[in-house]
Amino acid sequence: MAPAPIDPRFVDVAEPRKDTLGLPAPTRKRLEKAGVDLSEGYPYRPSRPLYLDDVYSIRDYDRPHVDPATRADPQKKALLSAAEKVVDLTKHIGTEIIGLQLKDLNDKQRDELGLLIAERSVVFFRDQDITPQQQKELGEWFGEIEVHPQVPQVPGVTGVTVIWPELQATEMPASFRRPGGSSRWHTDLVHERQPAGVTHLHNDTVPNIGGDTLWASGYAAYEKLSPAFRKIIDGKTAIYRSAHPYLDRDHPERGPRHVEREHPLVRVHPGTGWKALWVNRAMTDRIVGFDKAESDVILGYLCDVYEKNVDIQVRFKWSPGTSALWDNRITIHNASWDYEGNEPRHGTRVTALAEKPFFDPSAPTRREGLGLLGPDELKELKSSNS
Repeated sequence: MAPAPIDPRFVDVAEPRKDTLGLPAPTRKRLEKAGVDLSEGYPYRPSRPLYLDDVYSIRDYDRPHVDPATRADPQKKALLSAAEKVVDLTKHIGTEIIGLQLKDLNDKQRDELGLLIAERSVVFFRDQDITPQQQKELGEWFGEIEVHPQVPQVPGVTGVTVIWPELQATEMPASFRRPGGSSRWHTDLVHERQPAGVTHLHNDTVPNIGGDTLWASGYAAYEKLSPAFRKIIDGKTAIYRSAHPYLDRDHPERGPRHVEREHPLVRVHPGTGWKALWVNRAMTDRIVGFDKAESDVILGYLCDVYEKNVDIQVRFKWSPGTSALWDNRITIHNASWDYEGNEPRHGTRVTALAEKPFFDPSAPTRREGLGLLGPDELKELKSSNS
């Protein structure tokens, strides 16, 4: 299927081609049931932009965002009482809801789901019967849907991107030593003027063994820092860059350039009011105002705190038909490629964009907000504030 532009300004950088990979049987069944037209090939490929200024102009304006979590019943009674079971997978991050279909949630339950995601960072639903169209409609509840000009999408359902490692490997070969792709700690779309909020990934096909995804809590990563160290990074900003490179239209000879945006290192979630560390090794480039050597040391340490504290992480084993909804404002994630592409994996993803990141020095940490601070933590905090 020949690429077509999402934005007519884009000049495609790749030769048109029709993908010939065979769809996994569960994926084909799901797409055909949803009425997705597969006759022109799968997936739909938008034209990929070549020049940096074209990408900077995408959504380059302030947009209002009202987070559903701010409207929710703090007790989340409508959502939790309707479930057969609610299981917290770890103390700090990850909850599984059993016995609910995402497509059937009412408005009140959707708001409460937004709050649950804001509190628990990632929420899982197994055995979901959900079409790409329904997935997009639910995503719109959480914010404006991101339409990515470089990512394959479900034909006829703009904004529902295709996560198909077998297809991605035809362009960027992966291996045991260099799995690439999503097999690194990262957060999605940090280069946006208003970056990603809630992402919903539905995997209809998964390997029998392996292919787990890991998430780490930004609330807890911030809480791992000493109160004195928090003062060093509170209010500081960093440059966050895009995953994809582009060319300077006027000076293409200078080689690849990335979209860059300035955002706070520590941000506050509007739904909970809690502070979260917001860095990732893949796309947080440098701290504003620091020398490169200083910035590298601090960012390296902050990423280590996120990545090496297993008690603030959850590792989830997928089953076919499972949905995960996570909040990019308060997490980083990492997809394990330990199945090495030997079995098919396919999913569809919808990402809702949220507010412009902000920092509030008076905001509490999650443990402060929940009244979980122990005597030593209270003493340390008091000493730092004196």
